[in-house]
Amino acid sequence: MQGQKMILQNSVIDKFRAIAGPEFVLTDYEDRYCYAYDATAIGEELYLPDAVILPENKGQISEILKIANENSIPVVTRGAGTNLVGACIPLKGGIVLHTSRINRILDIDKNNLLCTVEPGVVVEKLQQEVEKQGLFYPPDPASLKVSTVGGSIAQSSGGPRGFKYGTTRDYVLGLEIMLADGTIVKTGGKTVKNVTGYNLTQLLVGSEGTLGIITEATLRLIPLPEQRQVLLACFKEIDQAVNAVTGIISAKITPSTLDIMDKNTMQTIEKFHKTGLPTDMDAVLVLEVDGFKESVQVQTEQIINICRELGAKNIRASQNRQETDEIWFARRSAFGAVARLRPNVLTEDAVVPRDKIPDMVREIRRIADKYSLTVCIMGHIGDGNIHPNFSLDLRNEDEARRFEKAAAELFESALELGGTLSGEHGIGYFKSPFMLKALGRRNIELMKSIKNIFDPNGILNPDKVFERI
Repeated sequence: MQGQKMILQNSVIDKFRAIAGPEFVLTDYEDRYCYAYDATAIGEELYLPDAVILPENKGQISEILKIANENSIPVVTRGAGTNLVGACIPLKGGIVLHTSRINRILDIDKNNLLCTVEPGVVVEKLQQEVEKQGLFYPPDPASLKVSTVGGSIAQSSGGPRGFKYGTTRDYVLGLEIMLADGTIVKTGGKTVKNVTGYNLTQLLVGSEGTLGIITEATLRLIPLPEQRQVLLACFKEIDQAVNAVTGIISAKITPSTLDIMDKNTMQTIEKFHKTGLPTDMDAVLVLEVDGFKESVQVQTEQIINICRELGAKNIRASQNRQETDEIWFARRSAFGAVARLRPNVLTEDAVVPRDKIPDMVREIRRIADKYSLTVCIMGHIGDGNIHPNFSLDLRNEDEARRFEKAAAELFESALELGGTLSGEHGIGYFKSPFMLKALGRRNIELMKSIKNIFDPNGILNPDKVFERI
């Protein structure tokens, strides 16, 4: 079903043009079409915004929001649109506020180990710039080459390094946001310790643009590790891989990355790009160790010994930067490879306690077989975060219905195993119906009360997170 949309009056459009400039207010059908979608596969549905606005600065955002709030115009903020839960689809039309032009790194403070950036800064660019000064911004979503800091904060993005370093949430010290009425609010600050009042900063991280629009962020940095070492450990059975992870953690070793890929994922990657992955194995662990050179060497040897003792059939350690990049290319190309199998790929994001991962993998495979769906499993096994990638054709109504049933069962299984709906992708539009089961009615009521305080007219990213309950 196509989303219900309002038609903006020409007089309102003219006001937006006067604020942002005529060339930065897009109203032609062809210009708006791509903003009806994000990276989420949504079939044939079309949710078209009435206008797309690309402001240049926070002052323009404030003026745009004042007009939108006064006229009850829905506002969906968008960075690179790489999210996988329909978080920036304009379900009710209105305007898409694109932050790509607000993209400056304002300050890198080596003495205090922090930086201040605008929301349109690309994550990889930020990493590269701070590394030039011997510093490190660890969060690394799979889409880091294009995803923006604002988007990663809004979705509380994670990535492979989450096991050791945490996710985006752990690096946000302070925010400047624009409320729905155009008011500027600053939360947190430039200190690592801060317990002055409620932690509004962390409330806003992961709020998916439903409470305010990020216009500036102060982020924590750490010293850049001296050395990195990447390993591939191959196992005949996925249970052996999980046992190896438990063995590594029990030995008090903390790799920066502890990821897993199953046989279907490896076979799919190798089908489209030869990277040397072992397609005859049921699972492979992708591990990265970083730190001081001597420490990396010791930890690498310990990990190799543990994996061998617990059933690894082959272990490959990178010998140089090129081999490290090749292994990471294989890992990061998984989504793209699966996407080439069929017209659509839907990536889920369930989290379970680490010792329940074998159970969750078996459930995913059972559910895929039950509904005759192709699934490739990967994820951040170190923190229990599993990503089943379903390859399908959403134009096929029967297949689309089968996926809907499969997704519902998958979430039920994750909850029954003591897990939850999302570890790093967020809730957006597509997981909203499952929120009541995950959190309970009282929690949802509290969230709706908070939403109403920040955005009483409900214009900010409507129908997301819990609105479909």
